Amino acid sequence: MKVSKHVKKIEEMILFALFGAIMYLTAQIDIVPNMHPLTLFIAAFTVVYRFKALIPIYIYVFLEGLMGGFGIWWYPNLYIWTVLWLLIMLIPKNLNEVAAGIIITVLSTLHGIGFGLLYMPYQCYVFFKGDWDFAYIWLLNGLPFDVLHALGNLVSSLLTIPLVLLLCKLGNYKYPFKRIKTK
Repeated sequence: MKVSKHVKKIEEMILFALFGAIMYLTAQIDIVPNMHPLTLFIAAFTVVYRFKALIPIYIYVFLEGLMGGFGIWWYPNLYIWTVLWLLIMLIPKNLNEVAAGIIITVLSTLHGIGFGLLYMPYQCYVFFKGDWDFAYIWLLNGLPFDVLHALGNLVSSLLTIPLVLLLCKLGNYKYPFKRIKTK
């Protein structure tokens, strides 16, 4: 039975809303500060859904503001996660899955360690009135949390390729990487 385009769009809207909610909920479970699977979800959704991956990302961002208050701390979320999305978008689709997995893991880890650096221009402008000396001190003070963030991203990103494979199978999408055949 062929599914109409309208039904497919409704299914995607529900799926992306669910993904955004899952991203929000998993970000709230901080057993160790800054260690959560957001990067895993962003990477896998981007690989599978490409431009449409921005929908669950921004549902997550909106939920962060809605539940935490749209304070001045929230605004960098409008661009920080898009940086990771863009980096993942640049990964060629014809790679073998091992190479793709390594690249995703490296990008995810770098995004974690660079989180404070990505936040810093906003921090400098809003909180330090353009004084970069204070911004650098703030960045160095936050470095231990960025290291934890990077370690969490490293560990969770190891599940990206299996999650991509699962999403492709469940949604009947073409798997974008060359499979490594096992005996």
